Amino acid sequence: MSHMKTITIRELHQETGRWVRQASAGEVYVTERGRLVAKIVRASPLPTKPFFANPRFTRDYLAHRKSLRGGTDSTEIISQDRDREVL
Repeated sequence: MSHMKTITIRELHQETGRWVRQASAGEVYVTERGRLVAKIVRASPLPTKPFFANPRFTRDYLAHRKSLRGGTDSTEIISQDRDREVL
């Protein structure tokens, strides 16, 4: 396990690529005038399957799903609102 690395904003600006690569091995803390202002961490891998690929519906939603009907198209509502005269 690597230890915590602390750098200044100036060091980050001078060698951004180096510190981003270093973050893949362990967290890099960025300070400004001795005060912690940011933390660079390794990115987690993207999920292989989109979150909404297999939605899970509640029983209540499934029970009422057949009675649900589409509402007014949001673009129509926005257009009407834009056409309205402002007093």
